[in-house]
Amino acid sequence: MNILELVQREGERQKSSLNLIASENYVSDYVRGVLGTVFTNKYAEGYPGKRWYGGCEFTDQAEQHAIDLAKQLFKADHANVQPHSGTQANLSAYFAMLNPGDKVLAFKLEHGGHLSHGAPFNASGKYYKFVHYGVRKDDGLIDEAEFVAQLDAHPDIKLVVTGASSYPRAINFEKLGAIAKERGKLFMADIAHISGLVAAGVHPSPVPVSDFVTMSTHKTIRGPRGGMVLCSKKWASKLDRAVFPGTQGGPLVHVIAAKAAMLEEALKPEFVAYQKQVVANAKAMAKAFTEINPRRYRVITGGTDNHMVMVDITGTGKNGKEIEDLVGAQGVYVNKNFIPYDPRPNTETSGMRVGTPMVTTLGAREADMPRIVQFIDKAISGENVKREVSAFMSEIESRR
Repeated sequence: MNILELVQREGERQKSSLNLIASENYVSDYVRGVLGTVFTNKYAEGYPGKRWYGGCEFTDQAEQHAIDLAKQLFKADHANVQPHSGTQANLSAYFAMLNPGDKVLAFKLEHGGHLSHGAPFNASGKYYKFVHYGVRKDDGLIDEAEFVAQLDAHPDIKLVVTGASSYPRAINFEKLGAIAKERGKLFMADIAHISGLVAAGVHPSPVPVSDFVTMSTHKTIRGPRGGMVLCSKKWASKLDRAVFPGTQGGPLVHVIAAKAAMLEEALKPEFVAYQKQVVANAKAMAKAFTEINPRRYRVITGGTDNHMVMVDITGTGKNGKEIEDLVGAQGVYVNKNFIPYDPRPNTETSGMRVGTPMVTTLGAREADMPRIVQFIDKAISGENVKREVSAFMSEIESRR
């Protein structure tokens, strides 16, 4: 076996499987084509017009094109398109404004936050002191009272971080940002998951109220694996120095070029229609889980405002890892996930996260969501649904 055979097999898996992982998406042929160009051969430490290497005239134009498009799309003062990932984007923002040991308020990992929001085993948690806020136990929504209480209990907090990786509701960035700013805190929004929704105006934008907005580029926004950071003008030079040479060396020029291709697509009207459909499909999926068997499936917060559905699967008698394996064996991919106040460890979990970006990219619509939920339910019950899933994939392919 050689690597090309593995590439082919992975392509076949992606084509024949029903992918419902909320943090993944299919990029266009255009983005893939740009990602695989000769820009991969270029080393270009520095920024446009200020490189450590020669031969960067076209690299400079490609990166500046991506910067200009990001600023236009998100209506931002400044954009840095070099971060290698969403986590790198977050660390760069921290590095720009914080000293080791500074205190940060962020969303709890076990309630839907991210590793880079201060998990003790992540670099963020090792270099900075994090305190956290979470969600209310009764409805699963962000506990604004706890948010305020933590700010008031820790007057030495320097930065407030919002955003999540498994929170299905719209985040009121404007309100949380105002609370933070009233207390003289820097405010940062991590929109790794919802960047495409924000770009399309389907989710409120945090840009007007934030000092920094970070994101990954391979989720709802449908680009290559990587990250970006937006910030206000006054922090631009600090941010750029934090990315290079602060936390990274040479940028991945081919990835930056593919980010530009992604941003070109995101500025088209059809991208807005796509993001609206992603949310419509997620709402339909949440409804389908509620209706198929409410004893087996409890939809966290009762629904969704974005691209994901969080499901408490305690009623199935199985844990998240067991369900992930059962469903995956049938060619349907979901992921185990914490739910708020989860009694199980992260190797098991009591929850399942399901997302609609990938199936929406393939052409699925609201009417397809109950069928998808039936596949999941049958697979959890031990039924073989491989043929049904394969037929469904062929069906939505034929609609395109």
